[in-house]
Amino acid sequence: MSLNVSPKYLNYNYWDWNGFKIAWFVENEKENVPLIFLHGFGASSNHWRKNYKSFAKEGYAVYSIDLLGFGKSDQPGIKEIGKLDNGIWCDQVSDFITDVIRPINSKKIIIVGNSLGGLVALTCAVSIPEEISGIVISPLPDPVNLKLNNSENKPRLKSIKIKIIQFFIKLIPIEFILFVINRFGFISFFLNLAYEKKESIDKELINIVKTPAKRPSAAKTLRAMCLGMATRSNKLKSSFLLKVISRVKKVPLLLIWGEKDNFIPLFYGKRIAKLYPWVELKVITNSGHCVHDEDHNLFNKISQVWIKKLNN
Repeated sequence: MSLNVSPKYLNYNYWDWNGFKIAWFVENEKENVPLIFLHGFGASSNHWRKNYKSFAKEGYAVYSIDLLGFGKSDQPGIKEIGKLDNGIWCDQVSDFITDVIRPINSKKIIIVGNSLGGLVALTCAVSIPEEISGIVISPLPDPVNLKLNNSENKPRLKSIKIKIIQFFIKLIPIEFILFVINRFGFISFFLNLAYEKKESIDKELINIVKTPAKRPSAAKTLRAMCLGMATRSNKLKSSFLLKVISRVKKVPLLLIWGEKDNFIPLFYGKRIAKLYPWVELKVITNSGHCVHDEDHNLFNKISQVWIKKLNN
């Protein structure tokens, strides 16, 4: 089974986490301030290929992780992991900091996340604020609701809800869906929805998304993700996480949003900035869901200027 198409400058390392193989990358490991890139849904560390070197030149120790279930990391199913959600991915990042970064670097960490990776970054900011000096999110995938569903206050109702979700997720023909997506070019279709600048969609980008999705274990891990994200507690949703981080204000947050994001419209970013004035929002005109890739120079500049202010 081939897992090729990594850009030449990406030399992956592998780390054992709770019996699972996790792929990760580092550049400028011995530099002063550590920074972790977290990819979005369906992507991998390779999706940051236009950002690594810029941050490394600015003197950061640049790390990136393939979250469990993505990229070159293991793809466990429900039998192996139970479920996959941002709480589990946050635990993975926390242990990565402890096992890999802390033995050589004691500085507080910057986390930069795209979409799902941004949600994981926010979860980490609440879970391990003592480790993090700031987070950059582009964009935040969860809609922000002022009132969360109170079904968690009714354990029996919550249990019934989870069982219903589990039943339907088991019925979904994920294997067939992935086959159709890979076979009939739907990855290119989804990328065209995600990207405003169509010239950014090249063969390398398509391979970055397509290769992990073709692995035999992809369907079972996708099922574990569907189950985990559909049944996660309110404490793992953006609305709750933002309220917590807003109360303590220990971790600064920069939001970078594409004006033409078709997946998570700019409306949600503006709503967050209005509800939480301490959050800084930067809007990139004529850009979509993956600003860091299709407008990488601007993304890098905005992020680096903001991070430098944190360290002054």
